[in-house]
Amino acid sequence: MPRPVPPQVIPRPAEWRLGGPPPWAAVGSERRASISLDQVLAAFGAAGQRGPVPEGAGLDAIFTPPPLLTERDGPPGELWPAQANAGVLVPLFEEDGQARIVLTRRSTELRTHQGQVSFPGGRLDAGEDTTAAARREAHEEVGLDPSLVTIVGWLHPLTTLVSSSLIQPVLATLAARPHLVPNPTEVERVFDVSLAELADLHVFHEERWRIPGRAIPGSEDDSFPVWFFEVSGEMIWGATARMLYELLGIVLGAR
Repeated sequence: MPRPVPPQVIPRPAEWRLGGPPPWAAVGSERRASISLDQVLAAFGAAGQRGPVPEGAGLDAIFTPPPLLTERDGPPGELWPAQANAGVLVPLFEEDGQARIVLTRRSTELRTHQGQVSFPGGRLDAGEDTTAAARREAHEEVGLDPSLVTIVGWLHPLTTLVSSSLIQPVLATLAARPHLVPNPTEVERVFDVSLAELADLHVFHEERWRIPGRAIPGSEDDSFPVWFFEVSGEMIWGATARMLYELLGIVLGAR
């Protein structure tokens, strides 16, 4: 009998409301229902995000961090490192013509982000770049053989709201479904879902969060979006959901 999924702590503020649909809602259902790996690679090429991570890849506008939930004090410029200090691997493979993506659920015994869905990844060791860290962490967390990983692109670096990490996501492909074994000290579950599943409009919802007294430039009511994907018995939110939001926006041409 499978273990029940422990409830996640989602720090909703007192003032929040449901937001709007995702940008890919305007994309035809047939296109959303079938997404191949070739389509992913072509879309990232068209977006200029194929190949190695470029020097100084800046934050995408939609990922400008609202440092509203951190317990640290000080102006926003002092909250985040100037360069990425963590790398995550976004692994894709194809099965039955559908691009699938590998995700993990973090152990509830970890110090931060307990029980949350994430990509394999973590902080850089001395002398590492973000790609090397992403490969190493994927091997340590789920036993993914680094020799099977082909780096094909990148997503914009983004911040977490509570652990002052600046994360560089690295897009990778695998030639076939990998054999993965979660390291129980770090990972409770490793699973995969198709991009078509994630693009289903019933899987996604947006919430608008508002912290009284905090101004959000460009927002009429000083709220900011938080995105959620509910799939495979898991609730995906936070930085991982923001990565998926960018990825699907690129692949479906709906950024």
